[in-house]
Amino acid sequence: MLTTLRRQTATGLRVLIVMTVLCGVAYPLAIWAVSRVPGLSGHAEGSVVAGGAGSSLIGVDPVAADPAADPYFHTRASASSEDVLGPADTSTSGASNLGAFSEKLGEQVAQRRTLIAGREGVEPSAVPVDAVTASASGLDPDISPAYAALQTARVARVTGLPVERVRALVDGATDGRMLGFLGDPTVNVTELNLAVRDARG
Repeated sequence: MLTTLRRQTATGLRVLIVMTVLCGVAYPLAIWAVSRVPGLSGHAEGSVVAGGAGSSLIGVDPVAADPAADPYFHTRASASSEDVLGPADTSTSGASNLGAFSEKLGEQVAQRRTLIAGREGVEPSAVPVDAVTASASGLDPDISPAYAALQTARVARVTGLPVERVRALVDGATDGRMLGFLGDPTVNVTELNLAVRDARG
């Protein structure tokens, strides 16, 4: 019996060592090596896409001095941000871990709804759910078509673009359901803001 136990322990240790080397050393090194391939290295570690629009950033939630005069679309809120609507530190991510019945979560949602309604010039009841809730990772690049539609009038007014043109840009940055039935349609905010910047000239 002792021999069997030793044999099983030795087998388990060998599997642990092999899997540690494969998953903890070989795989990360292989992924890193692929990221150094010419043509891929420029995209491997990401970058902030900036636009010449004051303090606005295209690839991060724009935070302008006057939110109502912001020419870009906003992403979802981030749980790791100091500002209730502001962008987070993209080097870290994570959810708030607040439960559905948390008073603090309820206060955050109510505050976001009020701020967004004021920024967009609509009633608080018109603000969609994804606009006031943070994503699980805190780094969600997409918003719902409803949240994009809510922001369309402001973007058109500030940029001087026709509303129909801005709606067309939103449609161009919208991805449908995966395989036609999985998930919900989403709008890539970075792609959309780049399109807005290009349309402005």
